Amino acid sequence: MNYIFLAADLKVGDTIGFTFFLTSIAMLAATVFFFIERGAVSEKWKLSLTVSGLITGIAAVHYYYMRDVWIETGMSPTEFRYIDWILTVPLMCVEFYLLTKVGLKKMVTASIIMLITGYFGEAGLFPVGNIGPAFWGLLSGLAYFYIVNEIYRGDIAQAAAKAGKKIVNANSLLLKFVVIGWGIYPLGYLIGTADGQWYGALSGFVSADFREIIYNIGDAVNKIGFGMVIWSVAKK
Repeated sequence: MNYIFLAADLKVGDTIGFTFFLTSIAMLAATVFFFIERGAVSEKWKLSLTVSGLITGIAAVHYYYMRDVWIETGMSPTEFRYIDWILTVPLMCVEFYLLTKVGLKKMVTASIIMLITGYFGEAGLFPVGNIGPAFWGLLSGLAYFYIVNEIYRGDIAQAAAKAGKKIVNANSLLLKFVVIGWGIYPLGYLIGTADGQWYGALSGFVSADFREIIYNIGDAVNKIGFGMVIWSVAKK
């Protein structure tokens, strides 16, 4: 589907549209901040802040388009979201490698599997009978838990422990973002794939549009928060 917009007109009372605009500006502001602060940290942290700036910068560009899709059509910009995530989530995994120097291939691979299978389920591709969303959601969830395990007690956790207290603290803070922050996305997935066939618990109580608020707030907190943790450690 092609989207061509001359201007976005945010209507009064459009809470979801408001969160699209707010997240777009927040991502842009964070990008400027990270690239400015890159010059104020030691050489070993410059690449980490560059990656942080790239994460929020890519998101800012995509949110510029996503907010217009919502304003003009009232439809979920699912494709734009997954294009954004397929670029930014692996970069968030790269941050762990830059901290600990281990696990790059495993983490990036797991994140890509998590996103591709999630997209198959949310977009209704490869339905696998009547259990498509549940099947692809399960595979996506398994990849997510693999990432959590690597950070919590796997190679990344072990390498962080050897690297010293500062890296341990940074890894612990980023783990909280992955567990709590990333953990809200499955809720959005369940709302977004509500068909009444394989769970049905949320479809009668939560509007599918509420998924956009969940995703928007989650993106802002997780992507900006990741960068702020790296910046905080670098400044110390």
